[in-house]
Amino acid sequence: MIEVAGPNAEQIRYWNEVGGPKWVALGDAISASIRPLGVLAMDRAGIAAGERVLDVGCGLGDTTLELARRVGAGGSVLGVDISAPMLERAREDARAAGATRVAFENADAQTAALPGLFDVLYSRFGVMFFTEPEAAFANLRRALRGGARLAFVCWRPLQENPWLHVPAMATARHIPMPQAEPHAPGPFAFADAARVREILSRAGFVRIHHEPLDRELLVAGGRSLDETVDFLLQMGPSAAALREASPTPAVVDRVRAAVREAVAPHDGPGGVRMASAAWIVTAAVD
Repeated sequence: MIEVAGPNAEQIRYWNEVGGPKWVALGDAISASIRPLGVLAMDRAGIAAGERVLDVGCGLGDTTLELARRVGAGGSVLGVDISAPMLERAREDARAAGATRVAFENADAQTAALPGLFDVLYSRFGVMFFTEPEAAFANLRRALRGGARLAFVCWRPLQENPWLHVPAMATARHIPMPQAEPHAPGPFAFADAARVREILSRAGFVRIHHEPLDRELLVAGGRSLDETVDFLLQMGPSAAALREASPTPAVVDRVRAAVREAVAPHDGPGGVRMASAAWIVTAAVD
């Protein structure tokens, strides 16, 4: 277990005490929602058999296991995350899958001395939470060999993501929405493509490319409308607002009803489907 100290202390505390346990509880629904986006980022990385891959912000490890299948018996994958609860689940799933070329490290990728050298740096929505992103990517760059590739997927602005924006606006009718600084660590910190290009360039990456990714998500992995509403109240901006406001049960009920009304038009056979907007970012190391 890493100490709650250093530049990312606040994020470490959150992902061990609040976010991590929540993701463990909702892991199947989360993965079912965003897995297709992560797979596309893996495809863009061009991962080959026998390669060594670093999975940053690996969370529950489902991406790490998928990467391991791609590199095969001759390759290896290291999943790194700051959340001990999430890594505990990741290790359990890896053991259950009989994955022998997979390892997990509870470490802060911004500051940790990572055991390189890796052929590929990959992340599915795991690199937007660094307090000092340029320092973080410079540190990650040191773990990559010459000729290595980078590929990650991150969200575009909240307003371009109806699956989160619609419930957030419904929530805002009843409780205040936190107004975070746009570049503060969080889900949308890498929405600004020009800023991300500058961060990566200064950290030593070249041939940086942003590919817009617009996909319809099966929110909560196809669960019922009411289960999907509960999911949306535990993840993203609505969850942050509820956590900060600590409303009475009556207000929570009003928020739930408002979110249900807002997302109900998107419910259909198989579950709630709503639009999402992300970037697939790729780069290289000379």
